[in-house]
Amino acid sequence: MATVTVKLLKRRYGNTPKQCGTLAALGLKKIRQERSFEKSDTVLGMIEKVKHLVEVTES
Repeated sequence: MATVTVKLLKRRYGNTPKQCGTLAALGLKKIRQERSFEKSDTVLGMIEKVKHLVEVTES
């Protein structure tokens, strides 16, 4: 199955509480931290909410 790697590029502070919660749900706490997920509608929706803070790589 396809996977998606998400890397936090910008700080999460100073954003809306919903965006901070989304980053926490993705498990991203520190800048340059990466997490891999199986590609699903739920994960893609979460990435869409914080797309200005993260870098996405598909594999």
